[in-house]
Amino acid sequence: MGLTGVSALDMFRMDGKVALVTGSASGLGAAMAVALAQAGASVATHGNRRPADETTAEIVALGRDSAAFSANLGSVTGAEELFSQVVERFGRVDVLINNAGTIHRDAAEATTLESWMEVVQVNLTSVFQLSQLLAKNVFGRNPNGGGKGKIVNIASLLSFQGGIRVPAYASSKGGVAQLTKALANEWAPKGIQVNAIAPGYFATTNTEALRADETRNRQILERIPAGRWGQPEDITGAALFLSSGASDYVTGTIITVDGGWMGR
Repeated sequence: MGLTGVSALDMFRMDGKVALVTGSASGLGAAMAVALAQAGASVATHGNRRPADETTAEIVALGRDSAAFSANLGSVTGAEELFSQVVERFGRVDVLINNAGTIHRDAAEATTLESWMEVVQVNLTSVFQLSQLLAKNVFGRNPNGGGKGKIVNIASLLSFQGGIRVPAYASSKGGVAQLTKALANEWAPKGIQVNAIAPGYFATTNTEALRADETRNRQILERIPAGRWGQPEDITGAALFLSSGASDYVTGTIITVDGGWMGR
């Protein structure tokens, strides 16, 4: 037992918590949603283009409460629609993982305003909208203060680097990093910790083309000190830490989970 009478492992438990993980139909989002359920949370899953039915079924098989929701976060009304559905089903949201994202690859001079707006809406504006909704939900349940909430934003290596042919994506993920800090400054005194994870190169459906390109695959692996692509389960430890009571004194931080890429 620790000095406070709570074991270190118990600090990672999430029993009684309700979590919403956006973009959790597959990949990193699915892995994080299942990890939170394994720690005891009830989990609302979300798919932007398709429902996260498989993730939800896996969580239910663990004996945890879960439900799948669909909402288009590329629409300015999508965040409100999603959050209201989740609150209607679960009554509240304690933990929000803003994982849903999109990317458009093109030369900067050829990037259309339409594609720019879509990427920024999904990757940045909806993150703010959902975070604001969670804060209002927490504060509304605790009008005298003392509420507790967790927000985990999924940033990117391009929160720090400019990238090539992805101006909207890099801009939106840079914005996610700064938004994380701004919200942390305002909401830490009110009981909400806001942090972010910046994943590196992970073996998901989004990176199939890169891994299939022999030259690009080799170049990427040569840059990663760990010498391998990340697997979805590699992100779950950071996600659980930032979502649980173990991180109550951590806020405004961006944790890189990248096999050492940023330290190279």
